[in-house]
Amino acid sequence: MTTRDTLFISHATPQDNEFSIWLASRLEMMGYKVWLDKAGLLGGERFWPTIQQAIQSSIKVLFVYSNNIVTEEGILKGGIENEIEYAKSIATANNLKDFIIPLHIDDSPYNLAIGLPNLNQIPFEKNWADGLKTLIKKLDKDSVPKVFSPSESVMSEWYENEYISNCTIVDSAELFYTSWWTVADMPKQFFMFKFANLEQATTIRNLNRDINLSKRINILSSFEENINLTVVKDEESIEIAPQNKFAFNVNQILNGFESDTFPQHRDVENHFKTLLDNTISFYLKSRGFRRYEMANKKFAYYLPKYNDLKRTQFNYPYSTKKKAKSIVGKFESFGCWHYALSFQPILFPFVGFSLKSHVIFTSDGFKVIDDEKKQHSYRRKKCKRFFNEEWRDLLLAYIQTLKNGDGIKIPVASDGLSLEMKQWPEMFWSEVGYVDPKSQMDLDKIEDYSEPNDDKIDD
Repeated sequence: MTTRDTLFISHATPQDNEFSIWLASRLEMMGYKVWLDKAGLLGGERFWPTIQQAIQSSIKVLFVYSNNIVTEEGILKGGIENEIEYAKSIATANNLKDFIIPLHIDDSPYNLAIGLPNLNQIPFEKNWADGLKTLIKKLDKDSVPKVFSPSESVMSEWYENEYISNCTIVDSAELFYTSWWTVADMPKQFFMFKFANLEQATTIRNLNRDINLSKRINILSSFEENINLTVVKDEESIEIAPQNKFAFNVNQILNGFESDTFPQHRDVENHFKTLLDNTISFYLKSRGFRRYEMANKKFAYYLPKYNDLKRTQFNYPYSTKKKAKSIVGKFESFGCWHYALSFQPILFPFVGFSLKSHVIFTSDGFKVIDDEKKQHSYRRKKCKRFFNEEWRDLLLAYIQTLKNGDGIKIPVASDGLSLEMKQWPEMFWSEVGYVDPKSQMDLDKIEDYSEPNDDKIDD
């Protein structure tokens, strides 16, 4: 009599490899005996007699159900069909109840394979950890044995030593992008105006709303040397002159200087960073972007879904390859998603900004959904299939959207002076390249799994 103690995992190769490896390693660590086609994972030939023997000794067949199990014509892939049909025959011959358990991992319809809509599918599409908890309850209910003591996963070790090792370094030059966005050119000086108090500084700041002027307490900073200091009140002109006016060049900011009185070098650095922050904010608003205050009190800037909005088209650097990319689009049956950036001014290793990517959601293309839990849920669903290339293209498209003419020149003073940004983030060439496995094991999906309690699935 055949001893049935194995969980057989049937999945599409290579698209669903990562989920299958993750599942196998988790089940092994809980003591279950798992069979997964390692030869198929490595791109080798699948040996059908070995697969048949594995199914014959299995107590359950865990069928990874996704859009990847069918061809472009909607036909069930040959290897998948063979495994499932053979499993059905084993279940019928041995009167095995719920022998095949579909694991639904994406937004695929429930009728991709004939006969499967009648089987109860375990949902993994929203969160792998939650799906695993439901699966464990089902295995407990059906008395699936744990063959091993809970320990380190053999599959995890194999994944590190065999699967990932096949994603090797190759002898080919490769271009890598960073999240640093650098200032290409800027005015030779910037100016700090120290007023007697905060009220004076605020008054002058409001008087000069049409120019790039930043404020820290009672000090205003600008690339504009001659700001308007005249306030008209009751038909009387009053000049509010600063107590002190300071001018600093780029070399002083970057290389430092000695001073025993205000402003010292650190003061100048901080005010210059504030001015950079105000400069990019000023420019983004002028280009129609809106800002969203995040939980950390920093701002992310997104482009609303205007009626005439089109995909951003660009050529990749050092390439003739063209790309058209949207940084905003419809999300499900309501609202929109928006790729957004936050900008952290930096002076090292480059003068410019450190960029951080965000995805936010609006109810109508303009108004951000004011519910952080919903934002988090939507973000996980939208971004679960975002790989490195997707994030890279969104970043490049966002920056290209900011071009005005042949470059990105931000006016900062009335005499025509501008702060010119590079048209791409900083890039580096490597003498070698890397074959990326394009892992789907994103951190939002793979949460720490804790052993469920003893409550069972209702009969």
